[in-house]
Amino acid sequence: MAFHIQAELRYTIQQRSTMLLNLHALSTTNQILSDERFTITQGATCEFLPQQPGESRFARLDTGDLDHLLITYEVKAETNPGSRLIRQISSIPVGGMQRSHLPFLFPSRYCQSDRLGRLANRRFGHINHPLAQARAISDWVFDNIEYVPGTSDATTSACDTITQRAGVCRDFAHLAIALCRALSIPARYFAGYACNMQPPDFHACFEACVGNQWFIFDPTRLSSPNGLIRIATGRDAADAAVATIFGAMQLETQMVSCTADRFTPLGQSELDGKAILLEP
Repeated sequence: MAFHIQAELRYTIQQRSTMLLNLHALSTTNQILSDERFTITQGATCEFLPQQPGESRFARLDTGDLDHLLITYEVKAETNPGSRLIRQISSIPVGGMQRSHLPFLFPSRYCQSDRLGRLANRRFGHINHPLAQARAISDWVFDNIEYVPGTSDATTSACDTITQRAGVCRDFAHLAIALCRALSIPARYFAGYACNMQPPDFHACFEACVGNQWFIFDPTRLSSPNGLIRIATGRDAADAAVATIFGAMQLETQMVSCTADRFTPLGQSELDGKAILLEP
């Protein structure tokens, strides 16, 4: 499936600032990029930081003497997600997990899994397959947390979301990640673009690792797993923010678009008993 992605960010600059920008789609085995274009206002400087395969494509911007900054990004991305029957996926205990997956078992800034163990075990401990647990967690978050823009901010954590019972996509993802980790399921934050999402925006989901493979879930149900394009992954949003600013800048407007000529989202009935992975 081929997706056309566009993003535009406009900032007012109060003082000379440096920005770590993270809006470039990743180039991976199952995510092929073409026709990529990136522009910034003349007068700003940009450096693309070296990366290892699979790492975020950070760009470091210096605003110089500018008062305003316009950033535009456009790319065509072709993806090929896979589908697995949950009952056919073998669980691997912590002792057999790949070393690179182990950090995603630990509590992190926004995902305090060490504080949610009792809730996780009471609600999901009786389910006998970790992927079925992750699916149940995603469904539970959707059923129990209300999607309300403006009810959270950059400091809101999984424990805050449990208390407030409201949030946006990053809050849904953080809560699901924390509950998975509380059950010894490695889980990570997914930041990306979502086809035809309303309202248009960057999107956050989560991935759970079972059998040393990462499977994607969206507890908001605002996207379909076959319509996601990866920007970054991390322990939580602190590792995968679109923009991290050192200085004083104010976002004035933001436009995000992800479309496809022929896109049919997967329905809930098509996902029953199955799990989707974006990479082999």
